Amino acid sequence: MKALIQLHDGYADTQTGPNIDDLSPFLALKDVPVPTPGDVQALIKVHLAAVNPSDIHFIKGEYGQPRVKGMPAGFEAVGEVVAGDTPLKGQRVSFFADASGTWAEYAMTDASRLVPCRPDLAEPDAAGQLVNPLTAIAMFDIVKESGADSFILNAAGSQLGKLLIALGRDHGIEPIAIIRRAEQAQALKDLGAAEVIVTGADDPLGQAQSIFKTLKPRILLDAVGDQFTSDLFFAMPSHARWVNYGKLSTEEPKLTQLGQMIFMGKQIEGFWLTRWMKQVDPARIPEAFSEIQKRFVTGKWTTDVAGIVPLSEAMKKLPEALAKPDGKAFIDPRV
Repeated sequence: MKALIQLHDGYADTQTGPNIDDLSPFLALKDVPVPTPGDVQALIKVHLAAVNPSDIHFIKGEYGQPRVKGMPAGFEAVGEVVAGDTPLKGQRVSFFADASGTWAEYAMTDASRLVPCRPDLAEPDAAGQLVNPLTAIAMFDIVKESGADSFILNAAGSQLGKLLIALGRDHGIEPIAIIRRAEQAQALKDLGAAEVIVTGADDPLGQAQSIFKTLKPRILLDAVGDQFTSDLFFAMPSHARWVNYGKLSTEEPKLTQLGQMIFMGKQIEGFWLTRWMKQVDPARIPEAFSEIQKRFVTGKWTTDVAGIVPLSEAMKKLPEALAKPDGKAFIDPRV
């Protein structure tokens, strides 16, 4: 099979963010053997593979899991189960690959990680229903449990950000969206954002402080990890929680008011979807996937597609698709 193969092992001593303009230092397109499933594993013929920021961090050696030289890259995809220890053979499934990556004609994973897809679920929605949608559902559970009437999210123009804004809209919990590009603001307001703060505008922190007097958000969902995020957190009311799940910025924030942790009951914590899936009530996961697929099929959620790149041309064309400011990139191994 053809696959985008990792060229390095382990971790790199860098933190350059999820942007990339050249894959050749990290990947190569090669012909390799189709993996053979073992006990409780499934082999999937990949229809469409998603490309997430975590994938780019991973191939660079900047993610929380080590690379394996010679192994296909790619975490998430949709495809047909063709072999393995599972009753789902012949069915279309979404999955998170843990044994052989998804940027290939075939991928392999633990059979317990297969998510059957509704027949009316579109391929891009199916290919990307795990990392972003399930994260959105899991983190929005945190928002709902806080009891607050509003929450903050940065990188709000991303695919995940849009999913979270729509959840807030549909549950009557007002999203405060943080973005870098002013041209995204109106679209996010139309989607359901109660307020939009543009970090490059005049006095964005002052704008946030004024908004917080009325909305009083308790949860900050952070994909960026920069100084402005830290400043936002310390401007939030008592008992606020800063939930970090990504590091889009290479800037290291300073924590300037640690006394708030003591006297205002504030907390800083990390969110990792893999850990959440192990800790949550097992019944919540199939319930969440049912909700995810229903939201996509009914149009409450949509997948903005930046580009679908053939696997055979991904070394050249994937960086171009990833450079587009809005939408999600995919790899199609069938062409």
